[in-house]
Amino acid sequence: MKAARIHKIGFSGLSIALALASGSAWADARAQLDTFTQGLKTLDGGFTQQVYDQKGRLKESSAGKVSMSSPNLFRWQYVKPYQQLIVADGKTVWIYEPDLQQVSKRPQGIEEQSSPLAALVDRSKLDKQFNVADGGQNGGLEWLTLTPKTKAGASFENAQLGFNQRGLAKVVITDGLGQRTEMNFGTWKRNARLPASSFRFSPPKGVDVIGQ
Repeated sequence: MKAARIHKIGFSGLSIALALASGSAWADARAQLDTFTQGLKTLDGGFTQQVYDQKGRLKESSAGKVSMSSPNLFRWQYVKPYQQLIVADGKTVWIYEPDLQQVSKRPQGIEEQSSPLAALVDRSKLDKQFNVADGGQNGGLEWLTLTPKTKAGASFENAQLGFNQRGLAKVVITDGLGQRTEMNFGTWKRNARLPASSFRFSPPKGVDVIGQ
């Protein structure tokens, strides 16, 4: 059986979409965050991603598109360097790799529910699950830092969100082993109409399906 190649994807914190104006005062930044997340239902945009090991060496680079819908629907579509589709339909996470003719599936659980991505679409989870702090200014961006309040079951140590005048520009996620994932975002579409089919998946005929 062919082995699946699974990206370090944004479910772990990854792929968070906000559109805040930068501000020098933490109180102002938090107020804008609260205003933006109010009524947020869908987000859609493109990204590039780099994964670094504990010594800062580049392991992989990729690019694609992410769509999400409140409260727990996700679609990650990698197009470079090879195609991979990841769909979370609220009950199951599907990972489809066309060139391997393989689909992996698993129950959608705590990892997705406790991610910053899910928390920002479901506003009630943000302060309940994370400590949110001012991260200062660096590299021309205003930063916020999210750390899980409960370490047990958390898939990352911290997530740093970098904002410019156009909104969320970058997310840096560090896991418990010191591996770092950096995601750079383009223009976001907020509350766009996303077809229900975006968050459904049926394995194509003839592919191997592994998992629960």
